[in-house]
Amino acid sequence: MALIGSCNGLLAMSRGVLAFTHPNAPNEISIWNPNTRKHHIIPFLPLPIPNILQSENPNRGCLCVHGFGFDQLTGDYKLLRISHLLDLQNPFYDPHVRLFSLKTNSWKIIPNLPYALYYTLAMGVFVENSSSLHWVATRKIQPFRSDIILAFNLTLEVFNEVPLPDEIGEEVDSKSFKIRVAVLGGCLCMIVDYKDTKIDVWVMKEYGCRDSWCKLFTMVNLCFDLPLKSLRPLGYSSDGKKVLWRVDVKLFWYDLESEQVTSYVEGIPNLDDAMICVGSLVPPFFPVDNHRKKENRSSKRRYFLWFN
Repeated sequence: MALIGSCNGLLAMSRGVLAFTHPNAPNEISIWNPNTRKHHIIPFLPLPIPNILQSENPNRGCLCVHGFGFDQLTGDYKLLRISHLLDLQNPFYDPHVRLFSLKTNSWKIIPNLPYALYYTLAMGVFVENSSSLHWVATRKIQPFRSDIILAFNLTLEVFNEVPLPDEIGEEVDSKSFKIRVAVLGGCLCMIVDYKDTKIDVWVMKEYGCRDSWCKLFTMVNLCFDLPLKSLRPLGYSSDGKKVLWRVDVKLFWYDLESEQVTSYVEGIPNLDDAMICVGSLVPPFFPVDNHRKKENRSSKRRYFLWFN
């Protein structure tokens, strides 16, 4: 079981695997409301890959990356699937992009994108005030340029690049750092990792505006007894003075005032993934009453979910 995304109290979850060698391999995806215990299974969509048994390349297969979010304009929940064909003989493969609409309960084709995702198994980061999913990517036509933040707008159903702050612009040597994306306090968050020496944490306060990027704080490697690789924020504490982080298989609190790790979260077993889910009564299927949907989304009950 793998978490794909969380939005308005709904979870998108996969019961299949992420790497495939057969177009009809089991890759069942469900949308589930843990508060009401109701779920909806998304119609099966065969993968655009050849049968590995008929392929002359034994290393050929497919990786799937998903993103789940809400289209505020149409009131529709959508799931994006990007399928990467793995072929070492042809590393510049064209990904296949498909979009599922919960309202129509069907898939549609999205024109192929001229980008390659940097983290091939990273799920899309949904930012509600933009109705967009986000990944770190590189331009396939300019593979040696700096990485960019790639967004997919669920309303317009198109890909676009998110402007980076001037400090992280293309004139900077991209080999000196790596970037990752997350959501923090409802804003798009960018984690800039300077080769495990320090991490800068940025948030985009006004979505789409380059000048609204703000560097919240810097964490140095000396603060931790764990490597900073795969560090990801999950949310603020109730008083806004701490940030909950996930690193590898552990969770910890980082105090913004003392700039120190204050405590590790105990009592949770090793985890593969974790996210915050806001409780609601939104059904994982249509029709949805728009008036009641707005009331349900106002719920303050929160769930912390993890998988191992």
